[in-house]
Amino acid sequence: MRVLVVEDETLLAEQVKNHLMQQQFSVDLSHDGSDGFFKISEYPYDLAIIDIGLPKLDGLSLIRKARQQDIKTPVIVLTARGSWQEKVQGLDAGADDYLTKPFHMEELLARCNALIRRAAGQPDPTLSAGPISLNSRTQQVWCHGEEVPLTAYEYKVLEYFMLNPTKVISKTELTEHIYDQDFDLDSNVIEVFVLRLRKKLDPDGELKPIETLRGRGYRFNLAVGA
Repeated sequence: MRVLVVEDETLLAEQVKNHLMQQQFSVDLSHDGSDGFFKISEYPYDLAIIDIGLPKLDGLSLIRKARQQDIKTPVIVLTARGSWQEKVQGLDAGADDYLTKPFHMEELLARCNALIRRAAGQPDPTLSAGPISLNSRTQQVWCHGEEVPLTAYEYKVLEYFMLNPTKVISKTELTEHIYDQDFDLDSNVIEVFVLRLRKKLDPDGELKPIETLRGRGYRFNLAVGA
C-alpha cells in the first residue's frame, strides 16, 4: 500500500517512514502542509498520516482542502498529547482516525492496516478468495491450505488485487501503489510479478485468479470476502 506522511519533525517522519517500509508499505514524505496538499492532490494514496501543526499550511486546512476537492484518501491525524480539542477538530475537518503523540509504532501500524481494510470494505485482516487466503497482519498467504512463499512485491501486488476485486487495474496504477514516488513508472516489472503470482497460486492453470485485459491491465476475478 502507498502512504503519504506529512510531518515537519524530520526525525519522527523518518522513523515512521522506516517502520512502515519494513512492513512493505511504500512511503512518500512531506515536511510542510503545502507540499503535502500537492502530493495528496496529484498522487493516488491508500492512506495519509498528517500532523496538525505544520508550516505553510496547517494539517486541518490541508485535510479540509483535500475533502473539498473530493479526495477520499483515508487520513490519520497526529495530535498533541492530551488535546481533545485537536482530536475533535481533526475529525470534523474530515480525518478518519487520530493518534496522540508520543505513540508506539506498532499502534500506528495497526491503525493504518485497520483503516485501509475498512476503506476497502474489508474490516477483517484475513481476506479469502476461493482457495486463496491472505492475512494482512502477518503478511502470509495460503492456497488450498498450504502457505505460499511470496516476495515482498509479489505480496503487495496480490494484496492490492484482493482489496480491489473485479476492478480493472492498469500497470501504472499498480506501480504507483507498490513503489515509492521516484520509481520509474515505465518499468515492465509488474508483468513479472503477475507471472510469478500465477505460477505460485495457480500452477495447473485451473483457478485463473488474475486476468490480463489487453491494453487495459489486470483484473482479479475471484470473489473476495472476510
